[in-house]
Amino acid sequence: MIQLGHTQLTDLARLEYSFIPQSKSEDDYNRLRALINYPIEIKKDAYLVVGAEYNRVILNLEENYPFNTAGLRRIHIIDLNLGYTFKWNENLRIGMKFNPRIASTLTKSIVSDDIFLNGGLFVINDRRDDTSLKRPYRLILGLTYNATTGIPFPLPFVSYFRQINDKWSFNAGVPKSNIKYAVDDRNDIQAFIGLDGYLAHLQEPSVINGQSIDHISLSVVVGGLGYEYLFSKHLVGYLYTGYTFRLNNVLRNENRDEVFKLDEINAFYLRTGIKFKI
Repeated sequence: MIQLGHTQLTDLARLEYSFIPQSKSEDDYNRLRALINYPIEIKKDAYLVVGAEYNRVILNLEENYPFNTAGLRRIHIIDLNLGYTFKWNENLRIGMKFNPRIASTLTKSIVSDDIFLNGGLFVINDRRDDTSLKRPYRLILGLTYNATTGIPFPLPFVSYFRQINDKWSFNAGVPKSNIKYAVDDRNDIQAFIGLDGYLAHLQEPSVINGQSIDHISLSVVVGGLGYEYLFSKHLVGYLYTGYTFRLNNVLRNENRDEVFKLDEINAFYLRTGIKFKI
């Protein structure tokens, strides 16, 4: 579930680090993320976008668990990003993406259970640079399919950005909503709420209460404050810090039914990085 959709539509490159220390526990969660997308102009206002994303999740499990945790400590999530976008008319752009994914501990050779297929179709109305509008905006509507959610049909996607005035703007949608204040031309601060998480296959399953553990998942709802520094219009450094309102770290069987909770106590959240965006 690692933040797809809007991020893959607008980011050309990103390096990021996330950290969640577990409250009242010796455990902690770390994630390293790298993403690159390369647009290739096929014809006027039509682009093929080719890219890849790599997430390395590091689970430092130091508590005494009733099973061997060695096979859970490193999770690799590798996405191939294939997209196509073209201008439908003066104001509307169509975008589509296909994302084969490997999400696994990768302690052995890749098997079919390590592979997931994701994708989406989007309509984008981007009026942010329209000088005739008093309050510029961008609206993205779409349908996305994500095999890691376990829901066998497409889900709606909505992202709405509105410039309120020279200082204030907001973005409403999923996986992230925020309200932003521009301190000056280079410094922005914001309040945000967002979703994050993943699901991955375990190549060396443990047995708990007589059940084989084949998958691990993390789902997080987090809110807090963020700071962005604009090196240029497209290059941005950022730091988000906050608190998890919901944290669910779960081991699951082959049917993805919950078997054992690693942790569900809310905790501090930190995410920082640098991105090059459209």
